[in-house]
Amino acid sequence: MGKEAKNIYPLHDYLRTRWSARAFTPQMVETEKLQRLFEAARWSPSLSNEQPWHFIVGRKGDETWQKIFDILDEGNQVWCINAPVLMISVGRSFLQKNNRPYPLFRYDTGQSLAHLTFEAVHLGLIVHQMAGFSPEKAIEVFEIPEGLVPLTAIAIGYLGDPSVLTGHHYKWELAERTRKPFEDFVFSGKFGHKSDIID
Repeated sequence: MGKEAKNIYPLHDYLRTRWSARAFTPQMVETEKLQRLFEAARWSPSLSNEQPWHFIVGRKGDETWQKIFDILDEGNQVWCINAPVLMISVGRSFLQKNNRPYPLFRYDTGQSLAHLTFEAVHLGLIVHQMAGFSPEKAIEVFEIPEGLVPLTAIAIGYLGDPSVLTGHHYKWELAERTRKPFEDFVFSGKFGHKSDIID
């Protein structure tokens, strides 16, 4: 499907082959597959089963897609022009059961997107999440109520040829995938002390 992870320990293929490509084909994502993505997100865990996530989704050619495209940063617009599906994730910052602040709403919304992403890999799709958009404009153009926070923009589609990209986007598409070593983030005893779980 694309660039595979150079993992040290065995991984499920969905984890090993997932990556945030920028090159998309113009092929539209089937409605049934989009439904399966949202079903995966729906069954994600959350604090007290609050399910704070919301998604604004547009397909290329419709008004919602264009509104999302228009609020992306210019650097993302360059390659997102080919993405057949664009979305905005929105998290609810308060608990529905008592209207108190929901400190984990970003975390839980992120979990729902992780579930969505791995279902996408299963279906042969690419998901690329972005911070480069205007939350303020999203609130305005989509009339998002107070207490709901636009968190990320997301492009979804089928993997295309890197030749549709130019400049640094083309170079990034071909670059080797890298990750931090385990000793940078897996600790025991105290923070910063490498865990003996890791060889």
